[in-house]
Amino acid sequence: MSPPPPEPGAARLSGRAWGVLFVLCGAIFLEGIDVAMLNVALPSIRADLGMSTGELQWVMSAYVVGYGGFMLLGGRVADLFGRRRMFLFWLTVFLLFSGLGGFADDGRTLIAARFVTGVAAAFMTPAGLSIITTGFAEGPQRDKALLVYSGTAAGGFSIGLVVGGLLTSADWRWVFFAPVVLSFLILVAALALIPKSKRPDRAGQRIDLLGAVTVTGAIVLLVLAVEGAAHTGVGQTLGTLAAGFALLTVFVLTERRAAAPLVRLGILRSGPLVRANLAALLFSGGFFGFQFIAVLYLRELRGWSTVQTSLALLVIGIDAALSPTLTPKLVNRFGNARVILGGLGLAVLSYALFLPVGDDWTYAAMFPSFITLGLAFSLTYGPLTIVATEGIDEEEQGLAGGLLYTSFQFGAALGLSTVTAVNVAATGDGGSPRSLLDGYHAALFVPLIAAALAALISAFGLRGRPRATDADASRAARSTAEGAETTGAAR
Repeated sequence: MSPPPPEPGAARLSGRAWGVLFVLCGAIFLEGIDVAMLNVALPSIRADLGMSTGELQWVMSAYVVGYGGFMLLGGRVADLFGRRRMFLFWLTVFLLFSGLGGFADDGRTLIAARFVTGVAAAFMTPAGLSIITTGFAEGPQRDKALLVYSGTAAGGFSIGLVVGGLLTSADWRWVFFAPVVLSFLILVAALALIPKSKRPDRAGQRIDLLGAVTVTGAIVLLVLAVEGAAHTGVGQTLGTLAAGFALLTVFVLTERRAAAPLVRLGILRSGPLVRANLAALLFSGGFFGFQFIAVLYLRELRGWSTVQTSLALLVIGIDAALSPTLTPKLVNRFGNARVILGGLGLAVLSYALFLPVGDDWTYAAMFPSFITLGLAFSLTYGPLTIVATEGIDEEEQGLAGGLLYTSFQFGAALGLSTVTAVNVAATGDGGSPRSLLDGYHAALFVPLIAAALAALISAFGLRGRPRATDADASRAARSTAEGAETTGAAR
């Protein structure tokens, strides 16, 4: 049986709704640009502060540990204490500690500031996402909002690569001060535009402290194990993993008995939610792992400057334009599951195209891989966000968002550490162009395998789904056109 057609104007957003959406898009753009700018500033930070390679790695890892470790708690707190309140408070914390990072005169202060900034993002991001999933009606309107939101997130990362290179050429501290300015503008707009809502009914809804401590500890330890796998001993890595899984076991047992659990385990009975989170983890790992190897190839082997490398990768940011324009039409025509599978197939193609990379490749030879990856991201990220939150009760939207972003963040940590470990092992002690290239070739199989596994998992979402009829496609196209006219009017 075909789904009912969307009502006329179902995807139309009011001026106030666009204002709220733009504020939330600004916050996710801030999170993306913050991470990307820091990536290209690391060499300058090391030179100025005299940091060792291990300390420098923790400038990135501290953020990942804070972000990934507290995401689930952040999502649940948003559900219990108010999404707007949590969004505003943690955006302020993000602003303050980003500024502290800019004033840091030693590595320890910078690492501490990055950890707290990651924690702030862990509370702010699911709160912002759940404002969208509860404030926009499920269906064409919410889908449109989520696709615009995801495109903005991708654009933040892509633009951040270029902006970070330009700011670093002046002074690396501007990589931290620029987000302070942007955070302040978003905070002012959020206070004016995000509507207040009644306090959530927390009757019988206490914070599950034991669950919060055990799951946060488990995720922190697992992220630490993954992040440290490339530069710590096997015994230490296995010990950290064992401790993480032990805490995870305690968490599951706690949640089964808790009257008001932090994570209602029944939510994991949703097949689409579980598939979306697994696919998100694998896709994120492949995406960030590939970009890491591409940057090493351009900087180390080819000797390209920071700005040249940033501009070369900017084409991946085409997803910022395609996510709110092309992707909604494809989702209306084929459904989220088919679009996700198509995006993951393009990711596999992108990584495969880059596998034979040589030491004298022109940018024209690299371009097909980069632009294909940008298209893959535009077809995958937004629809995964929709599937992971669709059909979830309003009081658990923060939790669903927290689960999804935990998967994305943990996947990024897993992908980066895995490609690093493979690259180091394959390169060996040699620093010749040949040995460097051998390391890149070996590491490039990691994102390829991750994307293939994600595609396999997502393929199960197609079982039993009816193909959209031509009439359904026509009705969806009319709805999308109306939404596009609204977007043009808003601009």
